Amino acid sequence: MLLVHGAFADASLWSAVVAQLREAGVAVRAAENPLRRLDVDAAHVADAMRGIVGPVLLAGHGYGGAVITSAATQADNAVGLVYVTGYALDAGESVYDMNRRFPQTAMPAALGVDGRGAPLSIDPEAFADAFAADLPAPVAASMAASQRGIAPEGLTGRVAGAAWRALPSWYLIAADDRLVHPQAQRYMAHRAGAHTSQTAARTR
Repeated sequence: MLLVHGAFADASLWSAVVAQLREAGVAVRAAENPLRRLDVDAAHVADAMRGIVGPVLLAGHGYGGAVITSAATQADNAVGLVYVTGYALDAGESVYDMNRRFPQTAMPAALGVDGRGAPLSIDPEAFADAFAADLPAPVAASMAASQRGIAPEGLTGRVAGAAWRALPSWYLIAADDRLVHPQAQRYMAHRAGAHTSQTAARTR
């Protein structure tokens, strides 16, 4: 299994998942997502897939969902896709396209933009609420300090081909997600014909 993180994170995002999968006897790797351009990131993950002998089940979180959607069309050992609140885009769509179709989340207001074409990052003061609301405060603060920004071209890049049209998929909907609106998640999961499960909404 190959795990692909999304924007504002790195491969350590999957640490707990990797430990659980290895304990269950699953061979797993967490890929480093460059967070540059969608086509570049997908090609990087496809290269990682080609370096694995045997079938590969891909899992993507957030923007990582868009990356695996494209990467799985470029390597012939992909056997399925798992979206963890991920962008299951169709050919010709971008992350920005999908976000515009649904109510705004906390994320746009939390992004720090300096106007010089620098990677997009989340204001550390807003990080916990926008990205890590279900984590203990010290963990969220550590993630905010070590976050990796994403080039704007990653979010505007369009998927060349949608692997979920040919491969089985699974989708975990996070009912309280502040990054990908739950309505968008449900739409993408339904469109992909994904086997779907959902986290329970938290009481506020």
